[in-house]
Amino acid sequence: MDVTQVAAVDVAHAARMLDAVRSARLAGGRAPVAPRPVIERSWERMLRSGVDPDHDVRAGLLSHEEVERRREASALRHVLPVLREGLLSAVEVAHHIMVVADDEGRVLWREGSPQVLRKADGLGFELGADWREDVVGTNGIGTPAVVRRPVQVFAAEHFVRSHATWTCAGAPITDPRDGRLLGVVDVSGPLTTMHPATLAWVGAVAKLAEARLRELHVRSLERLRAVAAPVLARIDGRALVVDRDGWTAAVTGVPYTERIALPKSVSAGVLSLPSLGSCAVEPLADGWLVRAVEEPEPRGVTRIVLDLGQPRRWSVRVRSDAGSWTHELSPRHAELLYLLAVHRSGRSAAGLAEDMFGDPARTVTVRAELSRVRRYLGGLLAHRPYRFSDDTEVEVLLPDDPRDLLPHSTAPAVTEHRRRSATVR
Repeated sequence: MDVTQVAAVDVAHAARMLDAVRSARLAGGRAPVAPRPVIERSWERMLRSGVDPDHDVRAGLLSHEEVERRREASALRHVLPVLREGLLSAVEVAHHIMVVADDEGRVLWREGSPQVLRKADGLGFELGADWREDVVGTNGIGTPAVVRRPVQVFAAEHFVRSHATWTCAGAPITDPRDGRLLGVVDVSGPLTTMHPATLAWVGAVAKLAEARLRELHVRSLERLRAVAAPVLARIDGRALVVDRDGWTAAVTGVPYTERIALPKSVSAGVLSLPSLGSCAVEPLADGWLVRAVEEPEPRGVTRIVLDLGQPRRWSVRVRSDAGSWTHELSPRHAELLYLLAVHRSGRSAAGLAEDMFGDPARTVTVRAELSRVRRYLGGLLAHRPYRFSDDTEVEVLLPDDPRDLLPHSTAPAVTEHRRRSATVR
């Protein structure tokens, strides 16, 4: 049932229909129409996690001091002007509010119609509130954070009954540098204010916010490049200057690579990097000067741990005689590395395209993504066919319930794995 089309004709009728659908599904009966797939999958997650559909559970609010601390630490503060310009003028007229939450679902900013803000208070939609999906059920903040795409939740599509008078459309905002979730922007209000175009509108503004973050990153690299130029000019040998996240500002003696994989916690000293081997690392402005140390590389078995067990954060950990490091994964890279872990003997580009998109012709997209993965895994990935190299041990950490594997993913191979897991259980 495409509620956005139905609601444009008759909001009240759509709300009644969805209430009947929700009641039937929760009772284990046959619904008059099927819920939208993104909503149905969310309801299934809620039933498995034990969220009570008939009771409004509210976690403790963050203190005012903690909200301010999170605001100052969040990159979302840099895009608030973009969000306000794109959304606020219309939400007040339409009797909506704009809500911005961090990557943990905590509400950090709320603005818009005073009347609707008061109604939001009655739902616990307050500053500092926790709106993760596994806490308050299907909603326009928690659900987009899980599936990593814009989602509209209308009336009884909310899992918790007390939210059924509400409608919301939320879109994730990700860090354009590494795909990490920064938070969610949401437009919400009473269900009578819902408009079919709201979801596309919110999604477009979220993309504008990401473009602004990308622009700020480019500017920061330009500033670092200006500082790096005279330093690198005095260095013999292989060296590069990168920002705190490993993005390259300038190089000398080595081919340019867009980004190198740095450990989560970097400090001055000597460390081993997949692309350069043993390196001396020194702080430079808002980044690092990385100089290759010409010495033999330690040899031994490399262990790769692909951690997919967390609901919204996935990572790859590499451990060898030379040390260890961790890299957070974007949703797409988490899918790719999972598929390579499943197919240890290797997979062709066409096979991966079939696994990911159901279309073996989409090899260009697959090769481009694997090229990005190789920037941090380097020689740990082989090709022809694509696979983890033979001298690596690979361990995959899965969610406690395998049906929660990469919940954002619509890749046919991942979807089939979740389906098989549900059948087995």
